[in-house]
Amino acid sequence: MSVVLELSWTGVTPEQYDRARDLVDWESVPALGGIFHVAWFDESGLRVLDVWESEDAFRSFLGERLIPVLDEIGIAGEPRVAFHPAHRYFNVEAEAAAA
Repeated sequence: MSVVLELSWTGVTPEQYDRARDLVDWESVPALGGIFHVAWFDESGLRVLDVWESEDAFRSFLGERLIPVLDEIGIAGEPRVAFHPAHRYFNVEAEAAAA
């Protein structure tokens, strides 16, 4: 079952996020099971909303690709993470292109 991942990480900066993105290279080499990713920042830090094929798919990506990079960069603390069952998702741009 697909899941929505809600992540908040206080203190993470846009520069740290961009460095992690470059090193993990998830845009060129997508994570197995990753469906959708959006990130933004507010006064507290990083916010992420993802859709994954399963919680296990995210945890595999986390352990195999993301944690080693976060350790290398030295990002401190722990994120708050919540998973929710996805009821429905679709890509508006892809749906319009297919029509």
